[in-house]
Amino acid sequence: MTHRPLNLMNRYPRVSIRARAAALPCLVLGIALGAGAQVPRASWPTEPVSAPRTMVVSASRIASEAGDRVLKSGGNAVDAAIATGFALAVTYPTAGNIGGGGFMVIRFPDGRATTIDFREKAPLAANEKMFLDSAGNYSYEKHHESHLAVGVPGTVAGLAYAHRKYGAKPWRTLVDPAVKLARDGFAAPAGLAQSLAGEMARFQKYPATVAAYSKNGTPYAAGDTVRLPDLARTLDRIARQGRAGFYAGETARLLVAEMQRGGGIITLQDLARYAPVERVPVRGTYRGYDIISMPPPSSGGIALVEMLNIMEGADLKAMGPNSAAHIHYETEAMRRAFRDRARWVGDPDFNRVPVARLTSKSYAAAQRASIDAQHASASAPADVDVTSEGVHTTHYSVVDASGMAVSVTYTLEYGYGSAIVVPGAGFLLNNEMGDFNPQRGVTTDQGQIGTEPNLVRPQQRMLSSMTPTIIARDGRLVAVVGSPGGRTIINTVLQVVSNVIDFDMNIQQAVNAARIHHQWLPDVIEIEEQGVSADVVRQLEVMGHRVTLGGEQGTAHSILIDRRTRARLGAADPRDPDSGAVGH
Repeated sequence: MTHRPLNLMNRYPRVSIRARAAALPCLVLGIALGAGAQVPRASWPTEPVSAPRTMVVSASRIASEAGDRVLKSGGNAVDAAIATGFALAVTYPTAGNIGGGGFMVIRFPDGRATTIDFREKAPLAANEKMFLDSAGNYSYEKHHESHLAVGVPGTVAGLAYAHRKYGAKPWRTLVDPAVKLARDGFAAPAGLAQSLAGEMARFQKYPATVAAYSKNGTPYAAGDTVRLPDLARTLDRIARQGRAGFYAGETARLLVAEMQRGGGIITLQDLARYAPVERVPVRGTYRGYDIISMPPPSSGGIALVEMLNIMEGADLKAMGPNSAAHIHYETEAMRRAFRDRARWVGDPDFNRVPVARLTSKSYAAAQRASIDAQHASASAPADVDVTSEGVHTTHYSVVDASGMAVSVTYTLEYGYGSAIVVPGAGFLLNNEMGDFNPQRGVTTDQGQIGTEPNLVRPQQRMLSSMTPTIIARDGRLVAVVGSPGGRTIINTVLQVVSNVIDFDMNIQQAVNAARIHHQWLPDVIEIEEQGVSADVVRQLEVMGHRVTLGGEQGTAHSILIDRRTRARLGAADPRDPDSGAVGH
């Protein structure tokens, strides 16, 4: 059993990005996802927040309150999701964003569902050799730490599209709360203050970032008023002009000027051409429950349904939660789904992804038959994509009084993305180009992969693990689930769903429960510290598993609908110390 000491104070360990990259395939699995100081597990709440009509749960109580006010004023769940998303761009800068992208899953009261893909895209000038140095060698700095790492942002376009198709309130009323937060300021929660203090050394490279997120270079303390005047002006342009307030005019000019200054390749044409895509959800069933999740370019929905299909053939309840038998079986389902993720999944606009086959019950039966109840399977590196993903994503869930449900996961990639604040515009840029495979045909045992589906191509969306998910049964809404956490996202959502359905946990217990993670390669089970007993670890090792105890995985801000009263039960994940569930 390996114990890996981690600093659990920030969204990732206090090591340099370069140092993280050297050990990333393992290290990324167990890192802490709270924005600041962690709440001791013993003091975590065990009961969810209950409200009779509506619920918003996010990583920032301030943002959840913004969404709740929209619902109180007659807005629907999409309206509240938009308001929450813009507020998070102010109050949760580690992942809330207008300079990144993500995914939205919507279920309507009549049972229909849709998804909106607003994942970032590679610029028109992108090419598969762009992350090589002058000698033709892969450059980690170019791939993750430079202006070349910035993908064309999708968040504003995605939220604007959702509003145009499915919103009810005037656009400006949804963005104005974020304008006010940025202009007038808000009291820094303890987690945010500690997280920003930990980033000051990284921010020093970019004067506009230091100016935005410190007091003249001095870190904010908890309770200090954080004001973001440049961001307020950008948000005001978005409030007044819609998507044009970001993708054209002053904001676009400022963004492109920063690209030119830093050697990036995003142009005004890239911004003008960006468009979100409405896609058909991935659907599956699990023990009579309907699973509605995100299709490619997210791998989350496919992997989630495949794992649930495999697990459906086992009596998990009889095994007991987080017993050695349960963890072994769950790990083997994870191993097989992540192998398929690596082999088959990429942007469907550029790749043929066999969604129907991978999510079929017959395919899962064949996968299940290959599981040995007593021995771990082997993982081999051939033809697998083990490129790493950032874990600095955030998820939020919304349910309105009519039963409309929205599940949103969006991201900047690393915590605070590229750490580049656009001068004069005040928002952080993503470094999502790091999710592309960097060099064709070059695969190393350190985790660099050169397989075909996820190579850089102009206008392609990079592969993702984001898994915003909605659960229903017999035509009625049951739950809204999702999480940040890089590749741990998929397995976090899997375990929350299984905890509710297989082990009859309430939604707060399901969110709180200790989590495991396995992603085929590296061949190791990550288990949250204090998640299982030493005896369970020994049993797993006897089966042939390698086990590592690490930090916390995911922050699954979720909602469950009470089967009897139809009350909205909100579970803010206590791994995120500034989070909040707000309803009425």
